[in-house]
Amino acid sequence: MTDIKSMTLEEITAWLKEMGEPAFRGKQVFTWLHKGVKSFDEMTNLSKSLRAKLEENCYITVPTVARKQVSQLDGTIKYLWELRDGNCIETVLMQYHHGNTVCISSQVGCRMGCKFCASTIAGKVRDLSASEILDQVLFTQLDSGLPISNIVLMGIGEPLDNYDNVRRFLTLVNHADGLNIGMRHISLSTCGVVPGIRRLAEEDLQLTLSISLHAPDQETRATIMPVTRAYDVDMLIEACHEYFEKTGRRISFEYAMIDGVNDSDEKADLIAKKVKGMPAHINLIPLNEVEESPLKPSRRVAAFQKRLESHGLTATVRRKLGGDIDASCGQLRRKAMKEAATK
Repeated sequence: MTDIKSMTLEEITAWLKEMGEPAFRGKQVFTWLHKGVKSFDEMTNLSKSLRAKLEENCYITVPTVARKQVSQLDGTIKYLWELRDGNCIETVLMQYHHGNTVCISSQVGCRMGCKFCASTIAGKVRDLSASEILDQVLFTQLDSGLPISNIVLMGIGEPLDNYDNVRRFLTLVNHADGLNIGMRHISLSTCGVVPGIRRLAEEDLQLTLSISLHAPDQETRATIMPVTRAYDVDMLIEACHEYFEKTGRRISFEYAMIDGVNDSDEKADLIAKKVKGMPAHINLIPLNEVEESPLKPSRRVAAFQKRLESHGLTATVRRKLGGDIDASCGQLRRKAMKEAATK
């Protein structure tokens, strides 16, 4: 069976032509899929015989809401979606004055092993298909009734560890006959998979690249982010410089503030030294405590920000949203897994 929603418009059109259908049918099917239909019978401008052929050869991915939490503090909505194979992923919808942003997952679980992240505790289960990534945007918008203008690939999983499906998703979500969300409204976050960064640079997509840096020196970063052993800090920073030179796009560096680990003035000075020569935005993140981790939130966020700014860097502190609804990425899925295991 074919996952038809993961197909591009051109692929659907060519496939239907092989079945003897006219080219315009491709656009009709593509448009229906990107409106969030749950069955081929909903495609009412197609003949019954074509709908039967599609039903026989294809399937439409449709996630179901396993749990939905709405913050009483700021209206942030957190979804736990159940996929067709029973696995679950998380999606978070955040409301800002400039529009609504959805934070989506790219994998079921994660194998990167970052010490401060709940998503990676049980390891990686599997990659998400392009359609499963797209569904998070599509069905979050449909369920919430809120139009989505911005996407961040910062949920469960490492996007560049699922490169081909993520790249296909970007093509689909950007398409004028689909959700038509521009690349400049999409951010992709990576923990530092250098080959993926270089591959992305060659594509010159004009999206925003976010690097989960969290420490500017090899020794510290290797203790909290195992990926650093494969791609060291200097290799990562070099790839970032290359990305900027190729695309002209400013890079955002995510930096979770961890008490006594990465929050000294010396670390701030080293960040300034490493990123010199390219425009960079340092996004300081008050650490979300994870039950299974001994790491604690820093008490020096303001001082660290001031130190970075003294070097002429742009540094902001991420506003914490959804503080009352398991805000840490992976926490809701983790809780659901524990509950399922005890039943």
